Amino acid sequence: MSTRTLVLVADDEPRITKLVSIALTDEGFRVISAATGEEALARAEEIRPDIVLLDIVLPDLDGIEVMRRLRERRPVPVILLTAKGSATDKAKGLDLGADDYIAKPFHPDELAARVRAVIRRATGFQPGAGVIRFDDVEIDLERRTVTRAGELVALSRTEWLLLQHLAANAGKVVLHTELLTKVWGPEYRDDLQYLRVWVSRVRRKLGAKPGEAGRIRTFQGIGYLLDVEPQPPAVDEPPPARDGPRTRGATVGA
Repeated sequence: MSTRTLVLVADDEPRITKLVSIALTDEGFRVISAATGEEALARAEEIRPDIVLLDIVLPDLDGIEVMRRLRERRPVPVILLTAKGSATDKAKGLDLGADDYIAKPFHPDELAARVRAVIRRATGFQPGAGVIRFDDVEIDLERRTVTRAGELVALSRTEWLLLQHLAANAGKVVLHTELLTKVWGPEYRDDLQYLRVWVSRVRRKLGAKPGEAGRIRTFQGIGYLLDVEPQPPAVDEPPPARDGPRTRGATVGA
């Protein structure tokens, strides 16, 4: 499955969804569209987008209500789209919980820049600090790629989301409940067995042998930590000393 950022855009104007799709696809995003609020909610449940672009005025539900329902299911960044561009409208949208607000008409380059900025804030990493390296593994949080020994590692969407959150917090213990809520939604926050299964899969992708934790350390009853510190080189044990002839003149028992 592709690890490119997945964007859901909900707008009942086909020309707007087409413009968004062209602008963001050219920048390396994947874009799925919806024409109504209910369709947006259904698509969001199905595809689990990384970010949602919502028109405030939709045929059935307004964007604010759609945003509220989305946030009840799982945390997801939201950018509101509207033809109203006054400072009051913008402040209202942000006060109601939107991560950003873009007034129509907008420039495609501005849209892509806003989307990237919101994604960076949501995932907790900054430009220039988005590459995590350890052993022969490289995790690029901005490009959303993982390589091992120079080869691209194929990750499912769920595996990537889990690893992404651990890598964005490398060296820190991430709570079970936080991982479950961020990746699967609040309804899974207590499903520890589910989390263990997926952590095991990610460990294998990073090169850990069956039964070994590898770089994802377990803190029993608390959470997981991605350990990116350099590992000390293995030290070969010296061979056992062999008995040889005593040196002439040596004192026995000395």
